[in-house]
Amino acid sequence: MKAIFKQLGALIVAAVAVSAPARAQVKSVAEADAALEQVRAERAAVHETFAASERECSTKFFVNNCLDKAKEKRRVDLAALRVKEVDAEHFKRVDSVARRDADLVERNRKDAEDQAARAAQPPKPPHEEKAAPAAPTGVRVAEREAQHDAKVKAQEQQDAAEAGKRAANVAAFERKQAESQRRQAEVARKKAENEAKAKRNAERAEEDRRKAEAAAAAAAAKKQ
Repeated sequence: MKAIFKQLGALIVAAVAVSAPARAQVKSVAEADAALEQVRAERAAVHETFAASERECSTKFFVNNCLDKAKEKRRVDLAALRVKEVDAEHFKRVDSVARRDADLVERNRKDAEDQAARAAQPPKPPHEEKAAPAAPTGVRVAEREAQHDAKVKAQEQQDAAEAGKRAANVAAFERKQAESQRRQAEVARKKAENEAKAKRNAERAEEDRRKAEAAAAAAAAKKQ
């Protein structure tokens, strides 16, 4: 009986692990926590790098082209960090489910051993008037197994719902980022156009001034 429950626990843990994609990068909860902390630090560094790139791009002639490259690098870096973050969070959820299932199997094993031990005890002597213990029916084990199955199904449904919600959040975030980048590019383009226009106007005014001075000089020469 003990060997059967050990095998059942191993099968449950293996089934949980196989049901999820391979997570070669993370092998323990401690590594998952460390990975999440690293993702937070690297994400902040990505934003700082992008801010520095924006300042550098503002000094260049092809501002829009420089900004587009910086934004694309930021998008790629953030996407890679998001993959690491999802891997670590998924590992922690799977580990939590596996631990809970292993605890349930262990409790069921102990209940079965207790029931078997009570059933193996010799009958009470006839002179004792105490009521004989009720024969184990296994109802408690069956109820716990049913509760376990219900919890597993609920967890699977919750994981599926959370996965869809995360995907929607990521898509919404990316849409906002794309819209923000589009607005920034439009502002930069208008700024560059206004600067170019102002420069042309200044050059035209300077040319007109020079022409006026030349005409005045020529008129003065004729009078002499």
